[in-house]
Amino acid sequence: MGAVGMLKLLLNRNLPKYAGFLFAAMALSACQSVEEVATPNVTNAPASGYSSLKTGSEEDFILNVGRRIYFTAGSSTLDSTAKVTLDSQAAWLNKNPSWKVKLQGFSDDPGDAAANLALSQKRADAAMNYIISKGVASDRLWAKGYGKERIVRDCPDISCKSQNRRVIANLRESVEEWARR
Repeated sequence: MGAVGMLKLLLNRNLPKYAGFLFAAMALSACQSVEEVATPNVTNAPASGYSSLKTGSEEDFILNVGRRIYFTAGSSTLDSTAKVTLDSQAAWLNKNPSWKVKLQGFSDDPGDAAANLALSQKRADAAMNYIISKGVASDRLWAKGYGKERIVRDCPDISCKSQNRRVIANLRESVEEWARR
């Protein structure tokens, strides 16, 4: 008889004096032996492939700063969460002046293609202007809106669509790279 069957039997017979025994038996049956549980050899080890992460590298920017910000539907207004990310980006860029940044704006909002293209450009411009206000030279930044191109998720659900309303900061080594990507 399994634990559930034992519980039903005890409850049906109204035997509360056995409830403690039943609880202990169920708890023990849920335990695994030590050999069955995998334990890592090292804690706080770097993620595979990032053990030699170089400060000031593109990987450093992506992993430690963040490169995406999001917007509400129909808006190009930066919220407090976006500003925290942009503050981190600006601080990192000020410490690493050799990098340039292409800010790519996207939308997934109601309206025609032209309206979405304009909104995505406003989003990219808002991010660029904010970073410039934090001391990053304007000649290191370029903003481009893509409208509904390159959507991340294609679905009608609001939580899914909201992932497309974004600006992504992509590091570049030169201005010439901007046109190619």
